[in-house]
Amino acid sequence: MQFPLNYPLSLTFKIVSLAPQCSIRDAHGNLIAYVRQKLFKLKEAVTVFADEQQTQPLFTINADRVLDISARYNFTDNQGLPFGSVKRRGLKSLWRSHYDILEGDREVMTIQEENPWVKVMDSLFESIPLIGILSGHLFHPVYLIARTGGSAAMRVEKQPAFFEGRFAIERTAPLDEAEEKRALLSLIMMLLLERSRG
Repeated sequence: MQFPLNYPLSLTFKIVSLAPQCSIRDAHGNLIAYVRQKLFKLKEAVTVFADEQQTQPLFTINADRVLDISARYNFTDNQGLPFGSVKRRGLKSLWRSHYDILEGDREVMTIQEENPWVKVMDSLFESIPLIGILSGHLFHPVYLIARTGGSAAMRVEKQPAFFEGRFAIERTAPLDEAEEKRALLSLIMMLLLERSRG
């Protein structure tokens, strides 16, 4: 990742050979990050690469426990140095997605779904045979990333798309490089988890 990043960013999910893959591109279409999730792992481990060939690892995201609703996902850079984590708020996230972004053990930011009804309608509509493929054009969940006790610093909105997930990421307040890295890695992990929940 080359900072400063050129916003808005676009994040795209695709399913290739049953394995979800995710890429983030800047406003000029340059690849910023690429993830291809490995299937059938009891303990989640995700590597974020700079390239689609997966030759330049940037970060790793590792769960602190086996398949748990309240697992903590720790971030390390390509030197193996930790610099934060994200944790889902367990049962509180069943209705409205809510994640805490941590620096050490201190909560520094949160990710929260703006309107949980949008995701409910999107999931219900998507399950209707044949018509469900249109759900990606009707309902657009929005997630807000904010500093703890402050206003939103990023806004993430699902975009209309067939057969893939597309999200637009806008920065709404200044962030330093460390905050931006933590926010983007938290967002990747959150969307991988939310995608698996439907």
